[in-house]
Amino acid sequence: MIDERTTIRLRPLSVVDDGDDVLVGDAETGVFVAVPPVGGVVVRAFGRGATLGEASAEAERYAGQPVDLSAFVEKLRKLGFVEQDDAAIRSPGRTAPIQQRGWFRGVSQSLARPFFGRIAWVFYAASFLFCIGCFAFRPDLWPRPGDVFFLDSIGLSALVLYPIAMLGTALHECWHWLAARAAGVQARFGVDLRLYFVVFETDLSQLWALPRRSRFGPLLAGLAIDSVVLAALLAAELTASAWSMPSTLAGLLAAVVFVKVVTITWQFLVFLRTDIYAVLVTATGCRNLWRVKSLLLRKALGRLSPAHSAELAAAAPRDVQAGRWFRWVWLAGLVATAGWYFGFTLPVLLTVLGWTADGLTTGPLTGRFWLTAAGSVMLLWTPAVTLLIAVRTMALRIRGDRLARR
Repeated sequence: MIDERTTIRLRPLSVVDDGDDVLVGDAETGVFVAVPPVGGVVVRAFGRGATLGEASAEAERYAGQPVDLSAFVEKLRKLGFVEQDDAAIRSPGRTAPIQQRGWFRGVSQSLARPFFGRIAWVFYAASFLFCIGCFAFRPDLWPRPGDVFFLDSIGLSALVLYPIAMLGTALHECWHWLAARAAGVQARFGVDLRLYFVVFETDLSQLWALPRRSRFGPLLAGLAIDSVVLAALLAAELTASAWSMPSTLAGLLAAVVFVKVVTITWQFLVFLRTDIYAVLVTATGCRNLWRVKSLLLRKALGRLSPAHSAELAAAAPRDVQAGRWFRWVWLAGLVATAGWYFGFTLPVLLTVLGWTADGLTTGPLTGRFWLTAAGSVMLLWTPAVTLLIAVRTMALRIRGDRLARR
């Protein structure tokens, strides 16, 4: 039994009203939870220095009935939200297999804010609409897979295009990070796997400390800067004939357009937890849509265990409501993506492997050998890392299953 005169000292926490719940979180550790409104009353009371008895009285006035805070305080301790327990949780949990440590501080909020004001977002939206208009009225501008190899040598094309593509990815993630700074929160970078794709991601979990409408900007920031870059590339293609663009430069331009179109369309594959998926979760007010989707899919396929049934019964109503249709979106996307891979990506990959084998047979004393080796690294590192992460994930899963049986 806790003495009602006890003061519960909490770490610096954010408390944000969000629909029917209140989001409580520790920005330093990246731990955020949804609690009932009465829980928000208690946390705010503790934050003002109220004793357990005073917080209990406030909660009782709010709920209209007595409230036992013992279990709630214990939950706060387990989450590491109580000051004396902060040594137990200091660093944010990993959100990707490969991830940097520590939180980036970066530029000041005042310096980042103009890049995400109203005028900036009008510019981003105009850039996106310009790209749509270009493809609608000039279908010849729509890129083709063959545009990637704009030089006679596959390897040389890869060597030129690879750093440009990586720069584009870095800019995309940097804009997420910059938007987070403009909103007053931090962000982390990581490398993860989405089906058979390796992705670079920015951990924006601290956005849960903001009101819901303030989260959309950082989530859409990567797509915004990609639209600006693509609009500039398309504008250059539209005016290429006016300034007699060399054929090699025109080919490079088309190759980069292909890369940017792939990057942008990727974000709309919500079944792969992309940026637009995060926007969907925020707009619907879901908490754990991905897990609930899996449980509902198990239920539809008749594979729901008693433990899964209990978990689904305890899920938030909004997650269940959205999960009823999102499970089919995810399943259809999974099938479609697999078909796309075997129909388009795999043939290209086999062609690259054949080119690699042919070039390496010339021996290390030839320039073609080293050009092939360098180009192969540029082209094949993604499937190699994908395989590595997949094997590592499977090994950890098997190990976990073995430990669970003991």
